[in-house]
Parts: sequence; C-alpha cells; structure tokens
Amino acid sequence: MKCYSIYISSLLFLGSTSAWCQADSSRSLHLLKGVEVTANKVEMESLVSKTTMPVTVISRQTIEMMGSRRLDEVLREQTGLAVVNDIKGGSRAVGLQMQGFSSAYTMILIDGQPMVGRNAGDFDLSRITVSDIERIEIIKGASSSLFGSEALAGVVNIITRQGIKKPQGLVSVRYGSFNNTDITLEGETPISKGKGSAYLSGNYYHTDGFSVNPYLTYGATAPPYNSFTLQGRAKYAVSATTALSLTGRYAGRHSVSENSYGSNDWHNNRDVLDEGDMNLSLLMNHHLHNGMELKTQYYLTRYTSDQRTVLTEADILNAQYIFTQYLHRVEVLGTKNWDEAWTLTAGGGATLETMNNISYKGVGNMTGTFGYAQVDWKPHPKFNALAGIRYDHHNNFGGRLNPSVGIRYSPIAAITLKASLGTGFKTPDFKERYQIFTNPQQGYTVLGATVLPLALKEMQASGQISEIRPVADRIAANLKAETSVSYNIGITVKLPAAIKLDVNGFYHDVHHLINTVQVATKTNFQQVFSYMNLNRVYMTGLETCIAWRPFNGLDISVGYQLLYAKDRSVIAAIRAEAWPYKTIRNNNTGESRASVVADYFGLENRSRHMLNLKVLYEYVPSGITATFRTNYRGKYGFDDANGNRYIDQYDTYVNGYYLLFASIEKKLFSRHLSAQITVDNLLNYTDMLMPAQPGRIIMGGLSWRFFHENKLSSL
Repeated sequence: MKCYSIYISSLLFLGSTSAWCQADSSRSLHLLKGVEVTANKVEMESLVSKTTMPVTVISRQTIEMMGSRRLDEVLREQTGLAVVNDIKGGSRAVGLQMQGFSSAYTMILIDGQPMVGRNAGDFDLSRITVSDIERIEIIKGASSSLFGSEALAGVVNIITRQGIKKPQGLVSVRYGSFNNTDITLEGETPISKGKGSAYLSGNYYHTDGFSVNPYLTYGATAPPYNSFTLQGRAKYAVSATTALSLTGRYAGRHSVSENSYGSNDWHNNRDVLDEGDMNLSLLMNHHLHNGMELKTQYYLTRYTSDQRTVLTEADILNAQYIFTQYLHRVEVLGTKNWDEAWTLTAGGGATLETMNNISYKGVGNMTGTFGYAQVDWKPHPKFNALAGIRYDHHNNFGGRLNPSVGIRYSPIAAITLKASLGTGFKTPDFKERYQIFTNPQQGYTVLGATVLPLALKEMQASGQISEIRPVADRIAANLKAETSVSYNIGITVKLPAAIKLDVNGFYHDVHHLINTVQVATKTNFQQVFSYMNLNRVYMTGLETCIAWRPFNGLDISVGYQLLYAKDRSVIAAIRAEAWPYKTIRNNNTGESRASVVADYFGLENRSRHMLNLKVLYEYVPSGITATFRTNYRGKYGFDDANGNRYIDQYDTYVNGYYLLFASIEKKLFSRHLSAQITVDNLLNYTDMLMPAQPGRIIMGGLSWRFFHENKLSSL
C-alpha cells in the first residue's frame, strides 16, 4: 500500500474541560489551580506552541505525590479519561479512552512528537516511565485538525525536563507487591557557560506480572517483564537568534509468560515478547529580525516487536510475529504577531512511514505531506477567537478539508464561557487492514478486514473454525476513512470560599467509525475478530468538576462524566424490526421478545458514569505530603452474548467498580531524601474480563536528590 497525506492544519481553540479541574501548579501545591498556557509562555516542545487552546496540565509535583510509576497510572485518575484494557488486543494493550473514543483515536506525544507502536489500536501507556516527565498536557475533543489522523479523541503531550540552570541529579529505588522494582538514575547540567544544557536518565522496571483468570492452571494474564529506558537531551544556543535541540529516547522490554488452561501439557504455551521503542528529534529554532519565529525539525521514531509462541512440552515454535515500524517526519513552522491582537501560525512538512511484518500481505510504504494555517484574534482581554484549516489527502482514501473555530468570552472575572467546533479525519491503519494475529494467552484471533476472506478460508480448511457469523459477509475488503464533527460548549465559574466549578458538554458525530466485531468462532470456542465501519456513531455527554481549597495545603476535587455512545444504524434497525436486531433473548431462560430502542445500552467498553475524588495534602513545616484518591467506573458492555448484534441487558457486562489509591511521603535532610509509601487498588478489586487490572499493590521507595542548597530549580 502506498499512501500520500497532505494536511493543511487548523488549530482549534478550546479544550473540552477547563484546565483548573485536573491541573496543578508546579509551585508549592497549588494543585487544583487552573493552568491555561499560550505559545509565547512555554518551551518550544509544549503542545501549546501549536495551539492556543486551554490545556489541562498535570505537574511533576503532583506525579511525585501520587507515587505513579508509569503514564497509565497518572492518566487513569483524570476526569473524563479511562485507561482501558481491550481483551482483543491482549493484556499488553492498555490504552486511553477519551470522551467515548477508544484509545486508537488519542495521539500520544513526547515533547510534541508522535509515538508509534500500537497493539490492536491501543498504545501501551505502561511503556512510558514518568521519571523524566516535567508535566503532562491534555487536550480533549477533535484534535485531528491539529496533529493528524490519530487525534479525533484528543492529544496527550508529555513534556520532559526543561530549563536546566544548575547541575542536579536523582537516584530513586522503589519495591513492592509482585516484586515490582523501579530504579531511576538521572542527571542534568548546563554546558558551554550556560549556552546549552544536557540531560541523561535511565530507568529499570521489573514486575512478576499477575493473573486474574481462575481458569489458568498457572501463568499470568498480565505477563512478567523487565524494561529499560534511556533518555537524553542536549540544547545549544548557536547565536542570540538560533538554538538547536537534540532529543533521544530508547525503551526496551522483555517478557516471558508461560500459561496453561488445563491438565493437557500439549496446550501449555510459552509466550516471549521483545519490544524496542526509539525516538530521535533534531530541532532548530530561529527568530527572524521581523519578529517572526521559525522552527525546523526532523523526527524519527522506530517501534519493533518480536513475539514467539512455543508449545512448552513439545518445544515446538507455534507462531512468530515480527513487526517493525518506522516514521520519518520533517516540518517547518512559522509564527508571526501583528499589533498584539493578531497571530498567524502556518507550516508544512512531509512524512514517510514504513512497516515490515511477516503476517502482513501486500503492504507498502505510506508517504505524505502536510501544511496548516491558523489565525488567532484577541481584540480584548475578555474575548478570544481562533479559526484555522487543515487539509488531509491519502491516495487510497481521498482528501479531507478540516476547518475549526473556537471562542472564549469572560463577561465578568468570575465567569468564562467557551465554545468550539472542529472536524476530524482518520484513515485505517496497517493492522486494521492487514493484521493476522492470534493472542497466545487468551487464544482469540484478530484478522484485518482486507485479509479476512482468505484467512477465514485457510482457517476453516485446517479445521480451526466451527462457526462463521453472518456479520463476516458485511466486512468490506477496503475499510473507509473515518470523519467526525465535534462540538464543545462549557462554562467555568469561580465561587466564594475558594470553590471553582467547571461544566462542559460535548457531542461527536462520527461517520464510518472503525469498530471491532466477532466474525467467527474457533473449534476451541475462542473468538475470531475483525474490523468494520459503523455508518454513523454519536458520542455525547457532560463533564463536570468542582474543586475546593479550604485552607493552604489541602486541595479537594470531584469530577464526573456522563456518556452516551451509540450507533444510529442499530437504533434504525431496531425500529425497522430488522433481523437479528428485532429480538432480545435471555440466554439463561431461553425466553425471547421483540426489541425496543431502550434495550440498546450502547457501544462496547463505554461506561455511562465515571467519577473521581482527589484529596491532596501538604504540611510544609514537616515536609509531609499525603494523598487519597478514588475512581469509580460504571458498568460497561463487554460482548454480545445472545447474537443480536448489539449490547442489551442480557449480554456480558463488566460491573461497576471502585479503585482506591493512597500515598504518604516524608522529606528529610533539607529535602534531599524522600521516603514514600503508596497503595494502589486498596480494596483489591479484580475481574477476569480486565486482564491488566492488578490486585492490591503496596510500594515503598527512597530517593535522593543531588542539588545545591536552596536551588531546587526544576527538581
């Protein structure tokens, strides 16, 4: 497959939720204070250097207080975000769900550069250690007009350590349940008499894994692994107007998992996975004499995985999946201000994406070019308007023009009104079209839509298939590109007694949403999945957050999301009494009746209700911090058990559940030494339908910071 992409990007103005609700200040525990940042106030790697949208910011201090070790642990506690495990992607596929969109629609950036390497659409957030994270920026809503085809749901930008003024370093060791071991070494220093800076860090992480499946004779649903991450960065001011920045990152993970589902040793598996994730970025930032800022950058990312399944007793290689993906990207971006009221941002570049996989057939390179333009108008401090446009073109899927607009208005200091409209465009990825993959732990198979007919025939001829479902005939060989229109409207109110309230409504109308469906059953009763377009899906809901600071050092916040995510074609089929939508069947009693629209719960893996509570406390004189947090996720549909092609009350659900988290930290020796204890999943909740959700984890850790007295700087 050869693909060309041309984009003219628009920069959408408004985020879906106000930043203060989930944000925090990097100063002294103003943890719930709003953070709305703009391009001229942050480093060049920041998300807001490409948009003036309000951005939700999670600071380094909050991450440290929570005791989080991996990115998924940080994001799972944010209002409107859910870290989900898609069983069709295996226990290693841990992704982020945002406003009803699955994780395939959320773009993950590190210092503004995209990450690749996804398993069944899910970017495994646990691959990213938080040791080098200075802050995390989150934008919700239709951001594909900003950052490309993966950002219909939103963008998470990870900002690494910046602003190095003094030599400093850190040694940190943590150990706990499941033999979880986390060791970090890092150091940074200015160079060349302050003209530049250098940073280097290394992180080692080990876990024994765990099992939540009672049918496993032995083994783990989340496999054990060892991982190592090495990160480095160097910056240098060539002149008063030109600066260069070089950033590199490598992460490797090795996992060996042995499982058995019965007494027959011939069905024992050894699953070996080796992953490598490398990113390299070179950026030149140049300030022209006319006040224009010009950025030129080259970015390379490489993701590779080698998965081998061995029949243990027979020592036979059952299957091997070798996958390598490269992404090259060059970009030039210019920004110009006029009369302090107008800002124009425009740029363009090119991409080249290559893939090598022994299980993919007929796959070539994907190449493209892009360009974007944005106008930002601020005629008055109380009013801001933004308009932009982006064009995407792929030779297999045609072109798409993506405009977007947004406004913000503060009639009085205590009230801010905001509204935005944006469009999105996403093409099917390599795996959705060409994947041939059998999960070695759960036993199911995932087939790309393009290779589905031939692959099913081969499996059927070899005696692996017991049933092919009628829906298989509806799978198109060529998936269609997805398009979306997103609306956000919200209000932020500052109330007396240090209380803030934020309410935001959203509505996403998506055409040709790519969804995972079961197309067949194997003779061992495991499922076969593929991908198909849903003609018209809508996701709508409400997010609200209230924060209270009763006194200095104590911050309390409560966030809630209501979500409805449904396929209009299912609603139409129920009303038309079309087969098999026209009946609903109780598999326990065998009774059936006519369906009504109210029987339709919604799309799989979407909870109607989500709630989070955070209590964060700091007692400065004693150097003590403590946190207590809880997340609630309401029940969600898992599988269509009665075969009528939609989730109804008699199908398989994951029940609603609470997860509780707590931490306490004490700083000693002039804040050089830190001792911390964290407890995750205090109630020890597990479910076999959630193979990546561990039971209770207790961790203890010590860290020592090297710095000159009273020079904490960016530490």
